[in-house]
Amino acid sequence: MEAKLKELETVIGYEFKNQRLLAHALTHSSYANEKHWDKTKCNERLEFLGDAVLELLSSDFLFKNYPSMPEGEMTKLRASLVCEPTLAFCAEAISLGDYLLLGKGEDLTGGRKRPSVVSDAMEAMIGAIYLDGGLANAKEFVHHFILNDIEHKQLFYDSKTILQEIVQAEFKDSLVYELLKEEGPDHNKTFEVCVKIGGRVIGHGTGRTKKAAEQVAAYHGICELKK
Repeated sequence: MEAKLKELETVIGYEFKNQRLLAHALTHSSYANEKHWDKTKCNERLEFLGDAVLELLSSDFLFKNYPSMPEGEMTKLRASLVCEPTLAFCAEAISLGDYLLLGKGEDLTGGRKRPSVVSDAMEAMIGAIYLDGGLANAKEFVHHFILNDIEHKQLFYDSKTILQEIVQAEFKDSLVYELLKEEGPDHNKTFEVCVKIGGRVIGHGTGRTKKAAEQVAAYHGICELKK
């Protein structure tokens, strides 16, 4: 495990003084339950802290970088940058799912790629970096891995609307989202969706809600059409 933690530190460009904090950030509740550990041993408390740190840093970033943007627009843009699908998208860029400690059941049912799991771990990591190295190091991580390439993130967030506009302008066929799979208990469902133009599949997506899965599918659809 220590080698994997070192590998992740290299990927994120931050070396922990207390490596146990990083391990804690990567520990999903399913793993803690399987080990019969205390509830506080999973990453949920760190996720709670990281969520607050992320909200502060993203607000500060938007306030300073968009001096003429009204409050309402800043609120909408911040929501697009810190929502579950976008954080999962950011987590994918550093292959965060590969480093998570998951229970066997969670692992076997695709937990490493589940948007809810990896987005929560992303926030937990922010919390861990904040505790280990202070706000400046957390800020560096957030700016580098979450607040980078904002135009791309906005495209991702607004993908369903953007794809609809492209299809209406350029295609005769209509856009259809099709539910392929629905898995898991009511409190932790995963949906898999594809998006089609006519009969042609242009994108797939998974998410904790059908809407989130459609958003991911739409984003992949836009990327496919832009090729």
